[in-house]
Amino acid sequence: MFTESNTIYILKGVLSLSDKFLIVIQAGPQDVGRAFHGLTYGQELHDEGYEVKIYFDGMGTQWIKEFDNPSHIFHSIFKEVQKLGIIKGACGYCTNFFDIEEEVNGAGVFVVGGAKDGHFSFVEHIKEGYTPIIM
Repeated sequence: MFTESNTIYILKGVLSLSDKFLIVIQAGPQDVGRAFHGLTYGQELHDEGYEVKIYFDGMGTQWIKEFDNPSHIFHSIFKEVQKLGIIKGACGYCTNFFDIEEEVNGAGVFVVGGAKDGHFSFVEHIKEGYTPIIM
């Protein structure tokens, strides 16, 4: 694999990157680094002029209540990224499954559905030209 401009060549195929990125935070409780970096990558891309959407999905939805806690080490970065308006939501099915919908709403994060059974719709964003980054 090698890169040239905004194109990544993978074996025989070509994947062209857009200026739009979809960051999906699925990191579990043991993966604070992945959850944190999902926020900071989004912030960095946004600051450089890229269009960015961040969603929390699966076990990653649980990070919202953790990051919203003022005593959490990454609370301030969560709030900074939230102020940028790039945190677009959390999977409705998953917040319901983990019984955290109230905490997610209380943190100011929208609960979203759109796919089967109220899950976050991944394909909707791919169809809109977003390049996915799964954390």
